[in-house]
Amino acid sequence: MRLTGRRVSLAAAAALPLVALARFLHTFSPSPLPKPEPYRGPLPSARPPKEVAVFALVTGVNHRVAAYGYRGGSFFDRREFSIAATLVTHPQGDLLVDTGFGRRIGEQFATLPLLFRAITSYSLWQPAADQLKAAGYDQKSLRAILLTHAHWDHVSGLPDFPDVPVWVTPQEREFIRKGGHGQFGKPFTGIRYEEYGFEGGPYLGFPESHDVYGDGSIIVVPAPGHTPGSVIIFVTLYNGTRYALVGDLVWQLEGITLREERAWLIRQFADWDAAGTRQNLLRMIAIKERLRDLIIVPAHDMRAFVEMPPLPSANGETRRR
Repeated sequence: MRLTGRRVSLAAAAALPLVALARFLHTFSPSPLPKPEPYRGPLPSARPPKEVAVFALVTGVNHRVAAYGYRGGSFFDRREFSIAATLVTHPQGDLLVDTGFGRRIGEQFATLPLLFRAITSYSLWQPAADQLKAAGYDQKSLRAILLTHAHWDHVSGLPDFPDVPVWVTPQEREFIRKGGHGQFGKPFTGIRYEEYGFEGGPYLGFPESHDVYGDGSIIVVPAPGHTPGSVIIFVTLYNGTRYALVGDLVWQLEGITLREERAWLIRQFADWDAAGTRQNLLRMIAIKERLRDLIIVPAHDMRAFVEMPPLPSANGETRRR
């Protein structure tokens, strides 16, 4: 009997790693968040000038799989995660939302932790500053660079715009100051950060807001979670088209359409406050239930950037001032 018992114990011990592996893999399986009620509050008014427009500047890609982006995604579904900036034009001054990869991404990337570099493969296409130059765009038209948050793949191009102020919340400025997780090992120097607050009232279910130009065309709301000072930027065009530039609230659109968070392991190193990210994700899902035509643009979903026009090339219609 003791021999039989020993055999059973050895079998159980041998099974433990398999059980642990099964539990770990389960954290990548589908697990939709509870469906929230559609947003039922008032729809904010907006008076955007005709000149307000958005243009996609995809600067490169990270080579990932769907499972990296959301629970339920396949490990065999290879995807190119966009690394991009968005140009928002306005007669009172244009904004560049994030920068994507910059001209010095190679040497910047080398300062990131070894483990992260080992699991990250990227391709640089063309930095935002070079895309703007090729289009004949005058950088003097830029009022500011508005960051959704300060992670490496959103700020790499900041040194390419030395004379342009960078708008951040006080919380994100402190995150940058402390060298928070997800930033380059060598901090940038000479960047002119300008802090802004949220003087406006609730907006589409978010508790407070910042109306950049006072006409409702560009509204910033706080969305802490991924980083302490993450924001979401709503843009409304003259024809009524609405965009939500959600940064890294989700990495792929399935985060919204399937109500799926990132997998447990990914959340541990990607999100400063996973519970805060979840709360803001549910807010965005509720808004999308109400505003079905709202175009949600995760910073790393190539499909979302297809929903906005590319920057015209110098061979076609150029935009000069």
